[in-house]
Amino acid sequence: MTDRIEVAVLRGGPDAEREVSLASGARVLAALRRDPRFKANDHVIDRPDRDELIALGADVVFPVLHGPFGEGGELQQRLEAADLPYVGSGPEASRLAMDKHATKLACEEVGVATAPWATLTAGEPCPITPPLVIKPIAEGSSVGVRICRTPEEVASARAELQDRYPELMAESFIDGRELTVGIVLDRILPVIEIRTTVDFYDYEAKYERDDTDYLIDPELPEGVRETCLAHARTTFDALGCRDLARVDFMLDEHGPWMLEANTMPGFTDHSLIPMAARHVGLDMTQLCAELVLSALERRNATSHQNRTTSNR
Repeated sequence: MTDRIEVAVLRGGPDAEREVSLASGARVLAALRRDPRFKANDHVIDRPDRDELIALGADVVFPVLHGPFGEGGELQQRLEAADLPYVGSGPEASRLAMDKHATKLACEEVGVATAPWATLTAGEPCPITPPLVIKPIAEGSSVGVRICRTPEEVASARAELQDRYPELMAESFIDGRELTVGIVLDRILPVIEIRTTVDFYDYEAKYERDDTDYLIDPELPEGVRETCLAHARTTFDALGCRDLARVDFMLDEHGPWMLEANTMPGFTDHSLIPMAARHVGLDMTQLCAELVLSALERRNATSHQNRTTSNR
């Protein structure tokens, strides 16, 4: 047997979604270890610097991190500085997708509809009329999200969140169906509808509750499915994503509204990308293997191009 590909699976991290990352990374590790082509090594990390990343000695890095450091461009920048091939979007796309304000501006430019929004500065009035959603500009997994139906609830949410999150966003509340579309290596996966027994698809509904229902390829009004798939692809491209992402929508009588994009979606047993991939015949091991091989191929192609250029 030829030498196996050494994959450093990074999980944990310093962000609020550390526990989700630990669970996601454990499933990625288990999946890759079922494939004899890979030697998958577990690395529970905090905030590794360039030298610590180089010391991993990996052929490929699979950073299963969620949150501003691990998913928002900083880790990706350090991986680039360490000259390590890795799964997922590059630093700039990661930064844009983590920044909900920047994501909305990018979508606006390419005609993808998003709910009206405003950034909130401490001490300034909120220009969006309730009901509205207040959320941190750079968090995931619904961390810090608050639905506010009255001015008093807006004031309370801002007072609670402003100390922890210097940048907040207010967004008009869309009362409708929650949909999501995953993209993996140029495959646009089926629409999934999320139905919860709580107010919205919050952290608990995502990872802890067992009464959240997921409908793959649900019945939708005419044209909605096609719009969601097209807008997911357009958002992916507008942000400059690569390898994988998940784009979330809310659907009301006016059509689907893009909520946000996630460049390293979860891989837990409740997570949506593995669920949708499985529906189209791509099991967890195949999914993770294809992502690793794509990252390695990208590195090999870049190395070949650099050699060709230097020999001219």
